[in-house]
Amino acid sequence: MAPIKKRNQQNQPNINERIRFPKIRVVDADGTQLGIMAPSEAMEIADERNLDLVLVSDKADPPVCRVMDYGKFKFEQEKKAREAKKKQHTSDVKEVKMRYKIQTHDYEVRVNHAKRFLKSGDKVKATVTFRGREIQHSHLAEALLKKMANDLLDFAEIQQAPKREGRNMIMYLSPKK
Repeated sequence: MAPIKKRNQQNQPNINERIRFPKIRVVDADGTQLGIMAPSEAMEIADERNLDLVLVSDKADPPVCRVMDYGKFKFEQEKKAREAKKKQHTSDVKEVKMRYKIQTHDYEVRVNHAKRFLKSGDKVKATVTFRGREIQHSHLAEALLKKMANDLLDFAEIQQAPKREGRNMIMYLSPKK
């Protein structure tokens, strides 16, 4: 059975007295190697400088520890995580709706909307809706969607070919990488 960890120690890295290795490689705050020594010696060095001993890599042989200010280190890590989160872009699915009897100008407007969506990194769902007996002309809707895919060839690749779903014909486009 695994030992029970205290709640506040679960996700914290090994620092200071929590480092339980017979020998460790110690690196100074500015990156200079201080050598291989016992953790107690490294703790004395860290205490002299009013800094913490932080385990950086336990996979190395011997494990690598750094003498640094742990509070500052933790703040920097959180700051990097926030920056990385800001730079992430989640791609949404934007929809462009039309009918198969669409006029030329209206069609061009829909294509321009789709271009804008694709340039911003979003996927596009092109939908052609049918009303009443229009569903008999699904081949015209398929031709329209293929024309749209052809017009957007520079910006998109077809993720899902035109497919009929109920009273709609749908095609998915994703931005080119």
